[in-house]
Parts: sequence; structure tokens; C-alpha cells
Amino acid sequence: MKRASAIDKLKPLLIAAAAVIALPFVLRALGLSLNTGTWVVGLAIATMGLNLCIGYTGLVSFGHSTWFGVGAYAAGLIQLRYFPGQIWLPLLLSTVVVAASSTVIGMLILRRRGVYFSLLTLALAALVYTTAFRWTSLTGGEDGLGGLKRGHVGPFDLDNALAYYVVVAVIALAVLYVLLRLVRAPFGHVLVAIRENQLRATFQGYPVERYKLAVFVISAVVTGIAGALIGFLNYLVSAEAVSVPFAGELLAMVVIGGMRSMLGPALGALFFILFRELFSIWTSNWLFWFGITFVAFVMYSPNGLVGIGALVMRRFRPAPEETAAMSRRKIYEGLPLPAFLRPKALTGTVLEVSGVSKKFGGIRAVHDASITVGAGEIHALIGPNGAGKTTLFNLVSGLYPPDQGTIRLNGKSIAGVPSDLICHQGLARSFQITNLFRGLTIYENLRLSLQARRAMRFNIWNDIDAYSEIHAETAELVKFLGLEGIEEIEGGELSYGGQRLVDLGIALGSKPQVLLLDEPLAGLAAAERERVSNLVKNIAANIPVLIVEHDIDRVLGFSQTVTVMNQGEVLMSDCPKAVRSDIRVQEIYTGKGIPAVEHQRSAEQAATAAEVLRFEHVNTFYGKSHILNDASLDVRDGEIVALLGRNGAGKSTLLKTIAGLVPAQSGQIDYRGTNIAQLAAPDIARRGIGYVPQGRGLFAGMTVRENLALGRLARKTDGSDGVVWDEERILNTFPRLKERMNVAADYLSGGEQQMVAVARAMSGNVRLLLLDEPFEGLAPAVTLELFKVFDQLRRHMSIVIVEHNLDLVLALADRVFALERGAVFHQGPAAPLLTDLNYRKQILWL
Repeated sequence: MKRASAIDKLKPLLIAAAAVIALPFVLRALGLSLNTGTWVVGLAIATMGLNLCIGYTGLVSFGHSTWFGVGAYAAGLIQLRYFPGQIWLPLLLSTVVVAASSTVIGMLILRRRGVYFSLLTLALAALVYTTAFRWTSLTGGEDGLGGLKRGHVGPFDLDNALAYYVVVAVIALAVLYVLLRLVRAPFGHVLVAIRENQLRATFQGYPVERYKLAVFVISAVVTGIAGALIGFLNYLVSAEAVSVPFAGELLAMVVIGGMRSMLGPALGALFFILFRELFSIWTSNWLFWFGITFVAFVMYSPNGLVGIGALVMRRFRPAPEETAAMSRRKIYEGLPLPAFLRPKALTGTVLEVSGVSKKFGGIRAVHDASITVGAGEIHALIGPNGAGKTTLFNLVSGLYPPDQGTIRLNGKSIAGVPSDLICHQGLARSFQITNLFRGLTIYENLRLSLQARRAMRFNIWNDIDAYSEIHAETAELVKFLGLEGIEEIEGGELSYGGQRLVDLGIALGSKPQVLLLDEPLAGLAAAERERVSNLVKNIAANIPVLIVEHDIDRVLGFSQTVTVMNQGEVLMSDCPKAVRSDIRVQEIYTGKGIPAVEHQRSAEQAATAAEVLRFEHVNTFYGKSHILNDASLDVRDGEIVALLGRNGAGKSTLLKTIAGLVPAQSGQIDYRGTNIAQLAAPDIARRGIGYVPQGRGLFAGMTVRENLALGRLARKTDGSDGVVWDEERILNTFPRLKERMNVAADYLSGGEQQMVAVARAMSGNVRLLLLDEPFEGLAPAVTLELFKVFDQLRRHMSIVIVEHNLDLVLALADRVFALERGAVFHQGPAAPLLTDLNYRKQILWL
């Protein structure tokens, strides 16, 4: 890992020192006064403080003028009432006032995230402005708080413009030095982690809310110092200092200068002042032109002036071309788990989950689930889609509190304990979808986990390079994972396999006593799957592992104990051999071979129908995860095609690719003679393809009638086959919706919601209907009712259906296509799989 040199660390400070020396000469050449330079430096301090929130932590404040004004008013009032003629004590005490008030306010508004936090800061600025404008006895009201004095520094009279400029410049350089130390300290690196991925930072063991409150207060204090200095510059504090427009100007300076750069906001402050002073000479509408300039930066240079400068420099010094990152790494096979990651000798039961239940609204996600993980064990958690496996992971790791039940780690209860504290007690997890700090390097991703276990994680002064032990551990972890040689690559630039390794390393870096792995093999190529499997077995020799994985063949091969879940409940826990042979487990994966219903169409009718859809050699990615791998299938007119396969095989992705929700990277999708592979989802929908997602996706709060109305797109298929799915025809198909037309969709039963979802898709007069788990969670009577509807619909449209209830879907379908790892490995008529359970197990079982 390359450490920053002393010159590199001080480079921003040296540049700033040179800039404050040159600024008076530049302004004089432009015919501007030295007081303008003091304004620039004061606003630079304010925007650097704001950038600490926005650029480094991701807290977008629309009301930082509040702290600028509070600092100014506090300094002015303290001078006028308690220390007449003095400047230093009022300045110092004003920071105390800002720190105290921002702590109280921060504890309130930081409870909200994202746009809600931003709106609360905006409301705060409006409230403080109104108070300052109307509380005449305290603030001077619309006349402002006048009569301020700058005082003296020894023999120097600060009423002299140059003397005051020097004082403000020195304070600015001191603030910059402190901020540079802060962002290079462990504390500052955690702020960047929060900006990149707050959830992951929490699961690394960082008390994120404490960090956010601390940086909010530090940012407010810095901005408050700037407000006080500008107040003394003007000898006056007015309500405009806390106004919403001024808050917008501060935000614009940060964006134009360049967020995530310490000197970028200062550059933005200079740009703003020069723009205002020079343009106002030519037009009184300078703010209009500044607004246009701001919009241009947001759209075309989101990294601001700093980003433009970096782009220009790259043209003169282009980066050398490099090979793919993963090809440059050094892999050391068979390395033991590093000693610092091995917990003290563990014996007996390490993790015990007993009688845990969780509901989300009316959905029972987990019910009375119990599981134990012992020392030295790989414990697999398997089950069909929607079984509750990931929800159980989320309960154990603290993402959700359980409604009932107990969770014990080494005998201590962790049920309902926050995620960061659970991490410190010895439980870490990976995520089903890779969850990295994508803008940070591999090295920084892993180091953040390791430093989270030490008290130095709160340090705001010492440079991160000073902690040699942390760097030594990080280097050893990088080597163990097989990522040596590419440590400086950003997480987001890695291949999917590389991201999986880093995700595993982040969890491992928390030094857990139990490791929870959520689908660590998902989306990996064969060689990488083998490597990660070996890593898991290596880790489990010292740290017990609880793993959810859809590659059941592989996971049963290296697990000692397997727990099977179905419909939120634990079906059984036993050794892999017993699970593999258990008839109940086989039934939840392959069905019982006893269909409750049968369809009414003959095989001869299906075989002679015209082709509606040809899906040929299609490859689809989620980011860098290769989901569909040269997948091919076809659908005929009036035919129901079933997509079969294990969880994670790519079935839902195939439906979304047809619908255009996930674009195909290559391949061809011919629908009625037109290639729709590159069309946008709305255009595909208008051609007559309807999609009903898993979970129904209704517009909550809208009535059934409104949901159906929103489904009535003007499509090219309208009336082309003599069928128009108007309201009357839909209600004849779903008669139980007649009395529910004016009821909000979220107040319907699960079965009624599914009917509305299908009816909404049909309202667009579709010719091809895509159904994702349409029978999920429905009562038997409702399932039978929907089955009959789908069977009748084949007379008017083709249907592609994904459904984990094999008995049901095989009874409905004409043909099946089975997927594994994104590729079709079996296709043929549904009837043999329906009637011959042994043949079905041969195709679909382990």
C-alpha cells in the first residue's frame, strides 16, 4: 500500500497559502477592493465546513446559512453585551454557542435521512431567518445588528483592511490544516465510508449516527466561524446571513468548486464572488446568469471546477492503459487464515436462534424458527424462493428486531441489539447483493473493517498512516483473499467475482466469532466458485459459518449441518445426506407429482401454433454480475410456457429482460417479427407485452379502478385480434373485483391484489403476459380460481410464467424451459414432468 508523503499531505495547505498571498494582487488587477478578498476567504471557510457534510459524509444540507448566521449573531451579541471592543473572546464563545445549538438540532434532524434531512435543514434556515428578521429587540430586525468593532491584534488595528485580511487568511489556513488532519484521520475515513454505503458501515461496527452528529457539529462550527468573521468585516450582522437564498448560494459554491475536494469549495467561493462583482457591473440580473451556470455545472461537470481541471490534466498526462484488474492479482493457494483473525478457542454452541418470528404488515416472513451453529461448523441454510432465509439472516445480524424469540451469541442475547454492537460482539455478515464501498479502493474497504475493532476509529487527529499494525493486518488479509497486486483498484471497478471476494473480506475483517454468508457463490464463474468454496472451508476451520446458498449441490458437499426452511418455518435440520434423501425436502423443490388441477388444451393445438416470441442467445448483466448466459427459448401463440430452475437461476431476470426492465447486453429478442432487444420498457409495453412482477407491484393508496386505468396504455395491439380488455370484460374475468373497484389496492386480500395486478396488465390489451410467482402466498381456493383464469386466457394471449409450485405450474403449462446459472439446460413438453415424478427429480433435483 503506497503511503502519502509529507509533501502530498501538506500540498493543499501550500496551495492555499500561495492563493491567499496572490489573491490581493489579482483583485487589485481586476479593480476590486481588499475587502472583497476577505469576503472570498470568509466564504471559503464557510463552504469548506459545508463540504465536510456534503462532499465527505453525504449529508446534503440546504440550510447551512443557519450556522453562518448564528455564528455571526452570537459573536456580535457577545461583543456588544459582554466584551465591548474585543474580537477574540466573542469569536471563541460564538463557536461554543454554535456547537451547543447544532448538537441539539442535529440530534433531532439527523433522525431523518436523504431528502427528509435536507428539507429539515431548509425549514430550519427559514425558521431562523424569520426569527432574526422579526425579533427586533435581540437581533435588530430588518436594520440588523450594528455597531460591531474589529478591535486590535497587539499594535495592529484590525480596522485596516490589510490587517483584517491577514487575520482572516491565517484563520482560514488554520481551519484548513485542522480539516486536512481530520479527513486523513480514521474518523475522516469513516465519514467517506458513510457517504459511500451507510448500511455497510453500520455492519462493520461503526455507530453511524454518532459520526454523523459529530461531523454535523464540526461543520456547523466551521461555518459559524466564517459567519462571525464576515460579521466583523461588515461591522453589521443582518438577517440575510441566515436566509434561504444565501444557503442556496453556499451550496452552489460547493458544487461549482467541486465536492469531495478540500480546496474545491474555496475555488467555488472565489468563482461566485468574481462572478457577482464583475457581472453586476453589466447587468442587475447577474443571479439569473449564475443560476444558468450552476445548472450547467450540475449537468455537465458534477465534479465542478476541480473536475474540469482533472480532465484537462488527463489530456496532457493520459493514464497508462492497464489490463483487467483481476488478471494482475497474485493468488497464494492454501494460505491459512491469518492468526489475528482467529478467535480464541470456541466450543459448543456459538450461535443459538430459538423461536424467532417476524411479520411485515400482514406477511409472515419468519415463524417460530430455531437454528444452532456450533464451533468449527459450516451450517447451510437452504430453501425455495421466499422461504425466509435472508429475513432470518437480517434478524440475526440486527437489521430488523424480531417480533418474538431469542437470539444468543456465545450465551449473550443479541435480539434487538443494533447492528454495530452485534458486530463488536463477534457476528459479521456478507450480503446477497455485493455491498461494498464502491468509490474506495480494495485496501480501504478492508482496512475500514479492521480499524472498526479498535478505539482509534474515533480518532480525529492522527494520520491513518501512523497505524502500522492496521496496515500490516490489511496487507495480510489482502494476501489471504488473493487480491494482492490490485489493492489500489476501486471496489466499483472490480469484476463481480472480485467484488464477491472483497465483500467476504469486509465481513472477515470484523474479526467475527460467527460468520454469516448470504449467497457468496452467486454469479461466480466455475473457477471462482471453487476458490471461494475453498476459502469458506478454510475459514470454517477457525470461525463457524452460517451460509445461505442456492448452489445446493456444492453447499451440501462441504456443510456439516443443513437447515431447510419453507414458507418462513424451519422444516428440518440434519446432516447433508439426510436432507438430500428426505421426501419433504424433495417435495418443496420438485413437488409431489399430484396436480390439483389440469389444463384444457391438447398438445396438438400447442404444436401447430405460430411463434410469438424468440429469445435467442441473450446475455444479461446486473452491474458486473453475469445473470443470463446465452439463454434461448421460444413461445407460441396461445401457449403457456413455464420457466423452471433453482433460486438464482435467472428466471425472473429473463422475464425482466423480455419486458425491457433489464437491458440485454447481447442476443436477439424477436416479438412478432420485430427485434425488441434494444427497446425501452415503455415501448415494449406498448407493443403488447404485459409484466406482473413478484409481489404484485400495485399502486398503493390508489383504488382498483385507478390501478386498472393506469394499465390502459394506447398499444399497437389494440383490437388487432378482436379482443379489447375493457372494464366490463375484465370484471367478467375477475367477478370478485366488481365490488372492490373503489377500494384502495393495499386494503385488498392477497388474492384480490394478485387479480388486480394481472387485470392491470391485461388492461393494455396484451398479447404476451409475463407472470412472476403469481400463486405466491395465496389460499388454495384463490389459487384454483387464478389457475382457471390463466387457462382460459390462453385463447387470447401467450403466457410465460415463473412459479416455484411445480405441481401447479406443470399442470398449467404446455412446455417448460429449465435454467441453471442463467442458461437453459432442459426444454420440452410439460406433461412428462407432470406425470413422472422420477423423471422430474432426474431433471430438477440435486
